[in-house]
Amino acid sequence: MSGAASGSPSATAASPPYRILVAKPGLDGHDRGALVVARALRDAGFEVIYTGLRRTPEEIVEAALQEDVEAVGVSILSGAHRPLVRRILDGLSERGLGDVPVFVGGLIPDRDVGYLREMGVAQVFGPDTPTSEAARTLGSRLAELRRRRSAP
Repeated sequence: MSGAASGSPSATAASPPYRILVAKPGLDGHDRGALVVARALRDAGFEVIYTGLRRTPEEIVEAALQEDVEAVGVSILSGAHRPLVRRILDGLSERGLGDVPVFVGGLIPDRDVGYLREMGVAQVFGPDTPTSEAARTLGSRLAELRRRRSAP
């Protein structure tokens, strides 16, 4: 993703910032993009927890549970997105976090975007997605989830 995040989609006077976990699963050791996204989301008003490199799907699920996040962002450049994301989604569901949206970013072939969406991924962001667009998309999605959770 590129570009600077602007505005504050996650902050209102009456509500706390959205909590999002940014994770780098698998053996991929390149985290520059994940760090750029994490900083842009933070600058846009999100509370961001970054897992660091080479986390297993199980570690990511455990971090999501322990940190009580509202969303999980996964950055993958290795080409192993299908099995890694499947394990993350399954793990979240098994731990009672099936309603936590998962966003995927990185080098995802176009042919796999639909597959990931069918699997349950909320959104897939390519490397050319402006960070401001990602922040708006996440903020909108999380605002809607908060509204639904607070509705009688």
